[in-house]
Amino acid sequence: MAAAHERVVTAPATPETGRPTAYTSLMHYSPAHGHGLGHDPFKSCTVPRPIGWLSTTSAAGTDNLAPYSQWQNLTWDPPMVMFAANQSVLGGRKDTVRNAETTGWFVWNMATWDLREAVNISSRAVPPGVDEFELAGVSKAASVESVVPRVAESPCHFECRYLQTVRLPAATEVASVDLVIGTVVRIHIADDVILPNGKLDVVKIKPIARLGYYDYTVIDNVFEMVAPEASDAELAGLEGRR
Repeated sequence: MAAAHERVVTAPATPETGRPTAYTSLMHYSPAHGHGLGHDPFKSCTVPRPIGWLSTTSAAGTDNLAPYSQWQNLTWDPPMVMFAANQSVLGGRKDTVRNAETTGWFVWNMATWDLREAVNISSRAVPPGVDEFELAGVSKAASVESVVPRVAESPCHFECRYLQTVRLPAATEVASVDLVIGTVVRIHIADDVILPNGKLDVVKIKPIARLGYYDYTVIDNVFEMVAPEASDAELAGLEGRR
């Protein structure tokens, strides 16, 4: 079925309710049959996506650094994270996946506005013997638990112990994805991005996030909303209080 449009009849929002107005014209399509647009909208719908700027080390001792836009926290006790890696355009699995499986470690480095060019450079598809730290012009800092170095210029890092890989086949080889899960065993945070109340100064850090196409965004403002009618235990969990 080709892309189609539908009409939804709704009452407009009133100043009394303050509710957003419902969209009255929507297109819809089956990904299997195409969208009919100039650019695929799928990746521009789930936005912004945090960037997994991941460092690993190969069995031969070569350090690797690459960004992944399918990256997320999974749970917190213990903290676990995941990233998804499609297959390399050079053929085969991504170096990050193979290295994490081989050595048992990967390190997340926060991608920031100041580091945006280095993040972009490290996304290049290069042979396994290339050290992307050198390619991107960033420094290495030793980890505490892991054999994998951290990006010294990044303000936050997770040292992650590899847990498992889930292989998801797709319609093409490159689209097939490795879902890699790890446990965070050591967290590093720069002193000057910690506020007096113990929270991170996200506006000062200016993390960047992935949108669709060639687009990114930067976090330069925040707002707070407290969950309504939540218990103190629920609020403590949401706020990270112990």
